[in-house]
Formats: sequence, C-alpha cells, structure tokens
Amino acid sequence: MRAPAATPTTLGRVNQPFDPSALFGGGAGGDNPMAGLLQQAQQMQAKLLEAQNEIAATEVTGTAGNGLVTVTGNGTGEITAVTIDPKVVDPDDVETLQDLLLGALADLSNKREELAGEKMGPLAGGLGGGLPGLG
Repeated sequence: MRAPAATPTTLGRVNQPFDPSALFGGGAGGDNPMAGLLQQAQQMQAKLLEAQNEIAATEVTGTAGNGLVTVTGNGTGEITAVTIDPKVVDPDDVETLQDLLLGALADLSNKREELAGEKMGPLAGGLGGGLPGLG
C-alpha cells in the first residue's frame, strides 16, 4: 500500500506581530529574561549613539610650547584649525616648528582619547564589564 502524498500547506494570515521572546519561554507579556536583555541592549545602543554624537560635536585643542602652537579638532579626528605664534617661525630653525607641531598633534590625540574614554567608558562597563577593548 502506498503512503498518501503530502499536501503542501501555507501559513494563514498573521494577525499579530512576531514576539521573539516567545521563542525563549516567555511571550505575550510573560516573564522572560531574554525580553529584558533585549530591552537593555536597545537602551545601551541608544546611549552609545548619544555618546558618539557628543564626542563628534566636542571641540578638542592640543598645544605645544606653552601655547605657541595649537591644533584644534573634533572628536572624530578631523583637524579644524592650526595656530602658530609668529615668534616660533624661524627660517633657520624649521625643526623646532615641526617638533612643536608634532607635539600639539600628539596632545590633541591624547585629549581626544581621554574624551572618548570619559564618554564611552561607563557604557562599556555595561557590556559585560570584562570584555576586552570595551572598558
């Protein structure tokens, strides 16, 4: 005797939105730890985006030679201005000016890193505390 052929079926119309928490034993308002975790992740993502925008909008200034050379930029790495005091412009001593400029750029980079650590550091702690590179 032959087995009856399988009849193809289609899903009926979906009347409610998919609740991913139903996959983990909760769903429809049930007690589900995964739903809470998903909400925490969404909140963390919003906070990270806010911190990134704040960093990008922050002006950072690096200096060298007690302010003889200043380099200004934003938190994303863009350099927006360079100021050189005319006192350090000596055609016979270009190396000093170059060193001051490098020093100001390094200072700017350090301050940008500090800013990122300030803004992102507390958020990285919420990502598990011990994840490498996040805090």
